[in-house]
Amino acid sequence: MTAIFDSSARQHFVSNYPETPHRLLHQLRDHPLLTVEALATLAESLPAASVEYNKGDLPLGIDPALVSANGLTFGDTIRHADSSGSWAVLKNIQQKAEYNALLMGLLAELKPHIEKQTGRMLKPQAFVFVSSPHAVTPYHFDPEHNILMQLRGTKVMTQFPAGDTRFAPDETHEGYHRGGHRNLLWHDSYAGGGTEWTLEPGQAVYVPVMAPHHVCNGPETSLSLSITWRSDWSFAEADARAFNSLLRKMGCSPKAPGRFPHQNRAKAVAWRIMRKLRLA
Repeated sequence: MTAIFDSSARQHFVSNYPETPHRLLHQLRDHPLLTVEALATLAESLPAASVEYNKGDLPLGIDPALVSANGLTFGDTIRHADSSGSWAVLKNIQQKAEYNALLMGLLAELKPHIEKQTGRMLKPQAFVFVSSPHAVTPYHFDPEHNILMQLRGTKVMTQFPAGDTRFAPDETHEGYHRGGHRNLLWHDSYAGGGTEWTLEPGQAVYVPVMAPHHVCNGPETSLSLSITWRSDWSFAEADARAFNSLLRKMGCSPKAPGRFPHQNRAKAVAWRIMRKLRLA
């Protein structure tokens, strides 16, 4: 079986993981499970909770409550993406055996390098993004390590430094890890602090844990596959954030968890003990 990430791509990943965004090349663009019709059929077979779709003409920053559907079915949103003016995501496609095999095959190429740096590779997941021309994915962050692989069309992802409070305050991180939304408030003053990553078919970009970003689609329909995983390190960072939220409620001004290679074990363990004792 031909590797999706060749030796050069894997070495580039090793040199930058887990904290530095970087571009990778891949060999996945013509996979039969990732055609428009295959993905429309997949969308129709997934539970409703695993499909999110809405209008694509959104601003960079938006209140989650204001995101509206587009009036089409899941399948038709994808089949008519060229004209529907929409943005759709198929979540946890590894629920289906053939897509789980695809995901695990991709991650197997990187797993030894991942686990050497950040501990166990946990909760592998895959998401497919189908975007109409010029659709916008609003400003947000995610708790996973993420590789976004472009399959069709073009898009520009603008990333902002992970852990930099200029772009996502500590309180926002803490709120997210206590059940808050991933979407973030956008201010035009942020624009100069981001790095643009233009993606064409056959290219991918790595997104560090909790790095704020937004995505603007190009003039054609875009298909992208996102492969994600958590790690021992990412869970410790998340649990330390949650513990900080309790400290803040007590009137403290807690120090933010350190980025990698800091392990954040003390606060993470404290939070896990409190949860086990049902004190949080």
